[in-house]
Amino acid sequence: MTGKLERARQRTLADAIREAHILVATGAGGVGKTTSAAAIGLAAAQQGRRTLVLTIDPARRLAQAMGLDALGDEPTQVPLDEAHRGDGTGELWAMMLDMQTTFDRLIDRHATSPQEAAAITSNRIYRQLSSTLSGTQEYMAMERLHELHEEGAFDLLVIDTPPTRSALDFLDAPRRMTSFLEGRLLKLLLKPGMVAGRGIGKVVGAGATAFMRVAGRVTGMELLQDLADFFRDFEGMYDGFKQRAEEVLALLRAPSSRFVVVTSADPPPLREARYFLERLEQEGLHAAGVVVNRVRPEVPRDPSDAALERAIAALEAAAGDDPGAGEVPAPGSSDEAAIAGALRLLADVRNLAARQRRDVAAGLFGVDVPALVEVPLLGGDVHDLAGLDAIAHTLLTGRTP
Repeated sequence: MTGKLERARQRTLADAIREAHILVATGAGGVGKTTSAAAIGLAAAQQGRRTLVLTIDPARRLAQAMGLDALGDEPTQVPLDEAHRGDGTGELWAMMLDMQTTFDRLIDRHATSPQEAAAITSNRIYRQLSSTLSGTQEYMAMERLHELHEEGAFDLLVIDTPPTRSALDFLDAPRRMTSFLEGRLLKLLLKPGMVAGRGIGKVVGAGATAFMRVAGRVTGMELLQDLADFFRDFEGMYDGFKQRAEEVLALLRAPSSRFVVVTSADPPPLREARYFLERLEQEGLHAAGVVVNRVRPEVPRDPSDAALERAIAALEAAAGDDPGAGEVPAPGSSDEAAIAGALRLLADVRNLAARQRRDVAAGLFGVDVPALVEVPLLGGDVHDLAGLDAIAHTLLTGRTP
């Protein structure tokens, strides 16, 4: 590992966990991002902070690991026993994003009247778009973050970003949403003839294109009416959506907001982590550090690898790889073979650990890494507070408990 990354390995997430107001856990799917976010929250609570973890992962195992039956759209306090409470003054809360509820609240905020909000949220075009439009989940996660920030009830907000194909989708979500709202399709649909009145006859009679006439025949006039109603009611809310997206990005650019890039030691997630670190710098956002999950522990080395190889070869020779027919193995040969196998396994584990560290060094070469924390491979999935506590300890200290 280069000297720059070696220095990063000497630093932990302790400062960010103690000082930040927002920590965003991001990274490729399947690298332990949700568990890392929960462990960050536990570590902050142990440092005396009132902390909320907002997760996107609907899996029940995370709620169970926190001692909860389930997570919902409102914060729920996580009971911490004496063994996991830390200094005893902090609190850990958790919740799961309800994308539809968050979107509905956004409509309520920007609509000109309760009647207009009700008309939009009951429209089937809205119900479909709000659940399937690309980037909606990421946008709503950022919207919920802004709501929680404005409420001011927590010292630290830890956000587990959605499991997307690319971690960059989270940063692109506001831009994609506002691009859609300002796109040519919506401008076409919002021509005066489209929003002139409720009657679909008025739409068609006001110079509708051949596309609209064909769409009416194919989809049915009722669906086309819903489309006209939705875009008419939605007109005038675009500026509010755009302003909100800009407020969220400004919040994320504040020095009190930092990103924790989570990855595994495999090359594809490491490439994703590298791109994300570069993008953070380009966007003027702040990285707290990189968490590499499931790292094989380094095994203390013998005085020389050659000596280890000679010992293995000697034991294998003594045990005999293929005793001849009728030949009785020497006493103790099975024990010696077992020792030889164990030593060979030890060498394989050592080689794998070294390869992982080479991959990390290559994957992050040349990028600025404020801190690099390697979380060791655990014996199984994290299913309780003890597992989260072990990861939290490593994030704070850089050492395995």
